[in-house]
Amino acid sequence: MKSRKKKRKSVFRFVTISIFWALAMSSMAKHISKDNATGYSTVDRRSTILDIINQQGKIHVDELSKAFNVSEVTVRNDLKKLEKDGFLRRTHGGALKANNVAFDLTLMEKAKKHAHEKKLIGTKAAEMIFEGDTIFLDSGTTTFEIARSIKEKKNITVITNALNIATELAGIEGIGVVLTGGMLREKSFSLVGPHAEQTLKDYFGDKLFLGVDGICTDYGITTPNLLEAQVNRLMVERSNEVIVVTDSSKFGRRSLCLIVDLNSVDKIITDRGIPENDLNVLRSKEVEVCLV
Repeated sequence: MKSRKKKRKSVFRFVTISIFWALAMSSMAKHISKDNATGYSTVDRRSTILDIINQQGKIHVDELSKAFNVSEVTVRNDLKKLEKDGFLRRTHGGALKANNVAFDLTLMEKAKKHAHEKKLIGTKAAEMIFEGDTIFLDSGTTTFEIARSIKEKKNITVITNALNIATELAGIEGIGVVLTGGMLREKSFSLVGPHAEQTLKDYFGDKLFLGVDGICTDYGITTPNLLEAQVNRLMVERSNEVIVVTDSSKFGRRSLCLIVDLNSVDKIITDRGIPENDLNVLRSKEVEVCLV
């Protein structure tokens, strides 16, 4: 009996998703019956919303409200929860598929994602840092893993706009730390703005290790915050070598603000999940790619 119910539920869900797809194309909410729509639990409704957005890339609150026969407040609460879990990005009147647009998560939220890959990338990046180097470390969870991996290094200077990185390295013998001033961004623990930019103008580094929120091979590297992008751009200008550190999930994603295009990037350290096409494009642009 349970298997029959499960089978009927799977068939019902498949049919409903197909109807939703037609709805998105024709904007005809009346094609979904009221009785079927009210039969959804909260979990089933949110799961179906994800199926729809993964198929078509975007959804609208008013259409979902009519289709599920629930209030727009209920739909917005669904989208709020799905955004919090990293599945989508809410927009005015609807939502976009999360992997199409990189958006501003907190540092703790980012730390939970692809943690193993970030540790491997941090270890690999540390192998590229040598005695006497002056390096820039951008804010972010991947660059934080670099900070954790260089504590045994000697006679190096770290210039950073990240409070958590400066704290992690403070007091370690053989490592000098320069922390920019600036306005604190609570989500990323980074310092941005005119004071941070002015500090960076007083220094020059051997290497920059730059974390990103999105990387498109036909566009460049991006971040959701304009002030962060300006600080990152200045770090690029003040560095002899630019090394992007990112897990493979960031490829194909574009965020609000462009930092630089790929012509300004010397190396990228990422994991082996990088799409093959992106890997080939990077190599054709003579960007060295280090896989971990």
